[in-house]
Amino acid sequence: MAYFRYWTCLDQKHYESCFELSICQAIAERQKKYDSPMPLIGVYIAAASLVCSLAMAADVVYGFRGKMLWFPCKFFTINAASLTILTVAMKLPMDLTTAMWGTTDVLANLSSSVFMTNVMGNFLTSLASMDDNSIFLNIVALGILVVTVIVNLCIQSRDHVLMYSVWSEEIFVIISMLLLFLMSTSSALTIPTIKRYLELKYNELHKKASNGGKMIETRKLTNQELKEVVEKYWVMAKTGSPQFVMARSVTATMSGVICFLTALSLVEAKIRFNNLFRNFTLPRNYSTYHWSTSWILWIQFTGVVVGTIAPLFRWFTVIILNFSEGDRNNHQKESKLVENYWIQRLVEWKERPLAVQIRSLKCRKFVYFTKNLILDLCIGIQFGIVVASKAVRFISIIFLNPLVLFCCYCKTLKMSLLSESHAPTPIKPGNAEPETLAAELDLNEYVLQLEGEAKLPKSILDNILRDMNQMIQKGRRKPTKNVIELLRKSNHCFKGVAEFDSSQVPDIISEKPPNCWTLPVVTLTSIAIALPNIENHMVDKLLSCVSEGLLYASLVEESFSSKGGDLMKVVKQAADVLWVGVELYRKWMNEDLPAMALKGKTSKETLQSLVDIAEKTITDFQKSMKSGILMENPLNWPIKVIAANSMYRIGQTILKDYEGNSPQTDENVFEHLSIMIADILGACLTNLPRVVILKCYSSAIEERERSVRHAACLLGETEEILETLQDHDVPSLEGDRVAFIDEWRACMMELETPPTFVGSSNHEIAASCSGELHIVMDE
Repeated sequence: MAYFRYWTCLDQKHYESCFELSICQAIAERQKKYDSPMPLIGVYIAAASLVCSLAMAADVVYGFRGKMLWFPCKFFTINAASLTILTVAMKLPMDLTTAMWGTTDVLANLSSSVFMTNVMGNFLTSLASMDDNSIFLNIVALGILVVTVIVNLCIQSRDHVLMYSVWSEEIFVIISMLLLFLMSTSSALTIPTIKRYLELKYNELHKKASNGGKMIETRKLTNQELKEVVEKYWVMAKTGSPQFVMARSVTATMSGVICFLTALSLVEAKIRFNNLFRNFTLPRNYSTYHWSTSWILWIQFTGVVVGTIAPLFRWFTVIILNFSEGDRNNHQKESKLVENYWIQRLVEWKERPLAVQIRSLKCRKFVYFTKNLILDLCIGIQFGIVVASKAVRFISIIFLNPLVLFCCYCKTLKMSLLSESHAPTPIKPGNAEPETLAAELDLNEYVLQLEGEAKLPKSILDNILRDMNQMIQKGRRKPTKNVIELLRKSNHCFKGVAEFDSSQVPDIISEKPPNCWTLPVVTLTSIAIALPNIENHMVDKLLSCVSEGLLYASLVEESFSSKGGDLMKVVKQAADVLWVGVELYRKWMNEDLPAMALKGKTSKETLQSLVDIAEKTITDFQKSMKSGILMENPLNWPIKVIAANSMYRIGQTILKDYEGNSPQTDENVFEHLSIMIADILGACLTNLPRVVILKCYSSAIEERERSVRHAACLLGETEEILETLQDHDVPSLEGDRVAFIDEWRACMMELETPPTFVGSSNHEIAASCSGELHIVMDE
């Protein structure tokens, strides 16, 4: 019996051991199955790192192309999308379950930490282009990610997840990451205060640049005068750009130093590992990510190299600013250790009373004391960050002083040699280059700077002006030949503005909507297309001219849309919708205009047909509307009714001009319509200088640079147009009245009775204002 028990016990132990072995094998197989997609996850991490690297590279290319060596964040900014992609790229430092034992695994884990640090350095200036709410949300999101990465790195170091010791590099990167986050928070706290200061300074210079607001009243500005105005606002917009201000701050210096040193630590670790394990055959990709860690390492290593460029050049920019001409010791002239704008917001929070109502006096005292204690601590940290950043900048200036002085000496020597080898040639005032004329202006007084900032070097100011001249040249390359050819037909007094709508035409509807610049042009163009016996190339040419002209007329109407009211916006919308059909399909309200021209009718019969269609449209609308209140308010009119009302009044006006005049050929009528269109467009485009000036001034600091850039392009596009209209007569209207066609018509009708519409011959057209202007058309 004992023998039997012995063998039974042995069989049971064998069975248990076999069972445990089978369970372990099953678990291992299941774990292997779970680990099988890990290389694909590694590819996903590499792809996210590649997206971040490409975005940083795009910012670098954009900065070099624009010669903005402070590298604004245009493509890679801190937002929900970039933080999400960055979180994916940080999968390795946050993975606590995978042992990183291979050499490549260890370096890939370190490269992720360094990559995170460099990304934060690139993000620094993008905070300045956000509002307060966006800054708060993005800083909080970034802080959550940074704290998570740091905590996980500390856990990895404690649990020896990394087989080979990179503790020194990891500790340095963790400290650098924490410092960069503190500097980002420090900079974010100063942004609202900086923007307020820049707004006050900008408004002061705006009054000076606009001559106390009188500049916008001037409509006879020459192109050179307009260019000088744009230059002033361009300098204010560029130097007052929040990103540029942040890039030349002292925190940008510290950010550049930290990013550069962390990149060096990664290079040092890579070299040390290669030398240390050169004679050992150790696994390179031991983790479950396998071969994908090699991809992660090299993509993130490249991203670190690219991401170091912007912070490094911002560091150099801050140093170079302290070596501006005639003021090389700006860093020694600072009167304050820490400027007010660095701590002003925290001081305001400290002085602000509690928002929470607490009845207990002791509790209120405790809460108030705690709040002040926390804010005093924050003020101390802010003070320390600024002082440390200034110390780093001062040390950098001392070490780079010989190099900068040597570069300045070489530049001066080169300029002197060039001036000796090339004899100066006299430049006539009319033939001076834009850069030469711009240099004659004293634009240094329009530079926006903060307290304690060094004066901008002349080279940076020259680059700013060169950028503006490039925008003007870009605008000049845009074709405006067709609209200029049309405007040359216009009368010097724009008599077509008063002619197109006669006051003798009775209204079908009691309430008459206001006119806008574009709706009469579209209506007259529709009539011209419907005229019989007109060659196709003449119609095509007119459409091309009007299409170019309406682009600028729309800009005029959009610039003053807020002062025209809702009714003017409805009329403008009707013109836009109507023009789409006329330009693309040559249809007016679904009426085929070329088909009407082929019916063989006379011009008068064609006009009458269009007037009848318009009258029927209005009459049908009157019958369908049961409420007279809705009928009397043009805001409730459909677009087709507004278009029909315009066609009815303009068509009736032209038909009345036919009465009492000798029969005219279709070509003559077409030419008269073209001149009337040119008069309306020309009168509208005399407001372009005011549009350029309005675009220069933008109330939103984030949109200011883009608005002035658009103004510079518009100036380049419209230079020839403004020269063509320079000698034309403009009514004496005050303020914004000159921007509305009805004000023009009222002023012109008060001065004189407009002449008859129909001319006397096929080639010469009477266009008298104070005399006669004969326009001869080539056949």
